[in-house]
Amino acid sequence: QVRIVDTGGGLVQAGGSLRLSCAASGGTFSLYGMAWFRQAPGKEREFVAAIAWSGGSTSYVDSVKGRFAISRDNAKNTVYLQMNNLKPEDTAVYSCAARRFYSGSANPQPSDFGSWGQGTQVTVSS
Repeated sequence: QVRIVDTGGGLVQAGGSLRLSCAASGGTFSLYGMAWFRQAPGKEREFVAAIAWSGGSTSYVDSVKGRFAISRDNAKNTVYLQMNNLKPEDTAVYSCAARRFYSGSANPQPSDFGSWGQGTQVTVSS
């Protein structure tokens, strides 16, 4: 299992941008599909975005399409989540997750992933 460290969260005004990073170690990073989930207070953990281990396929929850972009840099063992035009409803703890040979699914669930980062807080003020 890879070990994951999430960074990049913070406080931003509505309409602003943040870039989250997910650094992995302890495994062959290029063989892992990666995803971001988020959890707001009082709500269940929600899928946000995923990128296949091959890097050729990405997926997003409808609410972030056109605003967020997931990418990976295998040379740096890192996945990024670029978040633009942030809204107050994007406020949550964002966590990165990994699964070996994950290539995507119709409805990604937290249970699909075996390795998790500690999470990073994103707060969007109105």
